Amino acid sequence: MKARFNLLSAMPRAYTPLLEFDKILADSELDHIQREMIKIRTSQINGCAYCLNAHTKDALKYGEQQQRIFVMSAWREARNWFSEKDQAILELIEEITLISHHGVSDAVFDKAVELFGEKATAQIILAIVAMNSWNRLAIAFGKHPE
Repeated sequence: MKARFNLLSAMPRAYTPLLEFDKILADSELDHIQREMIKIRTSQINGCAYCLNAHTKDALKYGEQQQRIFVMSAWREARNWFSEKDQAILELIEEITLISHHGVSDAVFDKAVELFGEKATAQIILAIVAMNSWNRLAIAFGKHPE
């Protein structure tokens, strides 16, 4: 796919609420590794090479292990590398990103609330929604990895 025009140039005001949303999420109860895990797994599902390139680099800077990044798309086969909280986040990512397949199950939602509480669960869901937005913009506008 060829690179397309820059959304920021065409509609600069459209970026403002997305960037503000990201700032709010940066102050969440989630740590850097959890936030980057959300960005990586969401981008894997959506096939966003631009975001995968950016966020795997960021995750490594924050101390994420390469092996976890390598196997994240097959995390169920490598459960021992992901904590119970990580697995709850990964399940939410998959169900929300693929929401048209079967929605978000009560079991996955309730498990997240049990492990994180309502506020942090809301933050996780909002982070997933935000990353899905960024993925869709990057793919639609033909962003390529640097």
